[in-house]
Amino acid sequence: MSSPIKPRFITFEGIDGAGKSSHISFVVDLLVARGIRVTSTREPGGTALGEQLRTVLLHQKMHLETEALLMFASRREHLAQVIEPALARGDWVISDRFTDATFAYQGGGRHLSRAKLEQLEQWVHPHVQPDLTLLFDVPLDVARRRLDATRSLDKFEQEQEDFFAGVRGEYLRRAAQFPARFRIIDSTQSMDAVRQDLAAIVAHL
Repeated sequence: MSSPIKPRFITFEGIDGAGKSSHISFVVDLLVARGIRVTSTREPGGTALGEQLRTVLLHQKMHLETEALLMFASRREHLAQVIEPALARGDWVISDRFTDATFAYQGGGRHLSRAKLEQLEQWVHPHVQPDLTLLFDVPLDVARRRLDATRSLDKFEQEQEDFFAGVRGEYLRRAAQFPARFRIIDSTQSMDAVRQDLAAIVAHL
C-alpha cells in the first residue's frame, strides 16, 4: 500500500500586477482533481481578525515598523487558526502571499532592516516555511500597465516605480537565496503557457 501524500504548503508571490492571483484557483483545481484536500487562503487576511487588519494595512498610512508588526500579527493568527490546523489534518495549503511578501514590500520596497524582519520571522514561525513558493515575475512596465487597467488601487499599488523595483529585487534575491523552495514563473507568457508551467510543477510534487 502506498503511503499517503505528505501535505504541502504552497505560496504564491509577486509584485502587484504580476498576475499570480488569477492562477490560484487553477492550481487548487489541479490538486482537487488528484484527490487532494486543499485549504486556500491569503495574506494579509485569512481569518476574521486578519481580514480586519488587511483593510487597515491596505488603506491606512502608518509608520513603517507598525506596518511590519501588523503584517506579522495577522500572520501569527493566520498560522494558528488556518495554516497549522490545515496541515495537521492533512490538507495542502495554498496561500496568496506569506512572509516573502513582507521581506519584499516592507524590506525591499520600504527599506526596513532585513535583520528586523528575520527576527520577526523567527519569533512568529520558526518551524513553518513553505514547501514551494511560486514567484510570478514580470518587468515593472508590464505590471504597471496591468494595474492601470484594473480596479481602484490600494496604497501599495499606488506606489512609484522605485518602490516596485525594490520589491521585485528583494523577491529575486530571496529566490536566489532559497533556490530549493522557489520556482520563478515568467508571467509575461500567455495564460495558457503559464498554466502549462504550473501543471508541470504540480505533477512533479
